[in-house]
Amino acid sequence: MRPLIRSACRLRARVRAMATLPAAAAFSPSSASSAAAAARPPRLPLARFFLPSAPPAAALGARSLRTSAAAAAAAAVEVGGVKIAREDVVKEEDPTNNVPDPIYSKIGLQMHRRGNHPLGILKNTIYDYFDKNFSGQFNKFDDLCPLVSVKQNFDDVLVPADHVSRSYNDTYYVDAQTVLRCHTSAHQAELLRDGHTHFLVTGDVYRRDSIDSTHYPVFHQMEGFRVFSPDDWSDSGMDGTAYAAADLKKTLEGLARHLFGAVEMRWVDTYFPFTNPSFELEIYFQDDWLEVLGCGVTEQEILKSNGRTDHVAWAFGLGLERLSMVLFDIPDIRLFWSNDQRFTSQFSEGKLGVKFKPFSKFPPCYKDMSFWINEEFTENNLCEVVRGIAGDLAEEVKLIDNFTNKKGMTSHCYRIAYRSMERSLTDEEINDMQWNVREEVRNKLKVELR
Repeated sequence: MRPLIRSACRLRARVRAMATLPAAAAFSPSSASSAAAAARPPRLPLARFFLPSAPPAAALGARSLRTSAAAAAAAAVEVGGVKIAREDVVKEEDPTNNVPDPIYSKIGLQMHRRGNHPLGILKNTIYDYFDKNFSGQFNKFDDLCPLVSVKQNFDDVLVPADHVSRSYNDTYYVDAQTVLRCHTSAHQAELLRDGHTHFLVTGDVYRRDSIDSTHYPVFHQMEGFRVFSPDDWSDSGMDGTAYAAADLKKTLEGLARHLFGAVEMRWVDTYFPFTNPSFELEIYFQDDWLEVLGCGVTEQEILKSNGRTDHVAWAFGLGLERLSMVLFDIPDIRLFWSNDQRFTSQFSEGKLGVKFKPFSKFPPCYKDMSFWINEEFTENNLCEVVRGIAGDLAEEVKLIDNFTNKKGMTSHCYRIAYRSMERSLTDEEINDMQWNVREEVRNKLKVELR
């Protein structure tokens, strides 16, 4: 649940924020030493830091991946009728920028707007529920610009100044005052100011994250928002907050049944900075409890700040990938980005819950890497380095061992799993990627390899 830029996709007036930037926030470009380069065979170009003109003949899959990223970065993309160029998002000379080319290349793809894609199928199924039960009431937005101000992304939805989500370790900063939205709630305040009282916002969101089958730095969210006036609850015998909470739960229980059928449900009290009270809805599905979404009654400060004094509202937010993986039996989040017809041909518009039939039998290859960490080391930074080199060929990065010696130095050992969904990887390309990963980890993270 979060903020909004208009479909015109123009950033509002810049806001003052983040006066002090964390020192380890953004990577600064660097390259391997000439001596090391001479001692090794030609290495893969490093996406984000180098845009190659002639990749080596080896490592065809990684070369293709990086060629695609470079091509995507070369041309402007269009969101909401406005073009966004690479230099608007990826700024190597700006020390506050930590957006790599592979992340920029995802802007404008908008899988949630493709009717025969699992994410688009789920989005439209949710739309169907609201159209049927609230005919003509909810405005729908799914083409809003992902570049938002720090104020929109955090301040407008009451994220505390010291909250971890504001850090450069968790968020992609375009500059000190602009980010790639972390949630669709970034559009909440603007929509309220524009007079909207019932709306659904769907879009791609961006968070620096770990590498495994359920996490990806770009994913898709939907936020729902509904405002009530005093006339709505005056005859209910409840105060505004209780009335909104009851309506929220009734609405979302209906949505859960619409998506999953007659399932057992339970509400769990939780905390979000922008709602009070706050809840999570869980359903009992496939012999386990599954969290479906987070929601709550909107904090009064948000409503008052945007011209809705004496009103109450509810809001919910859900992840499209999370639910689609369950509904379609999709085992790996990377598959949502696949253009392989063996994946895309399995889904059709309007058909929710068609079970995915795996087509990849290709084995993973595991490579271990150990190093002494420093105080600035974070796992998210490590994963950014791995993604920058291996892209979606990196299936998982997992800490398998750590210890601290008598001198107080701490060692981490990570196991990287490389696997393609479409073909077998060669020993040469895997070894080349792993060598590049080691070099970049040493140079960019300033750790001592073991």
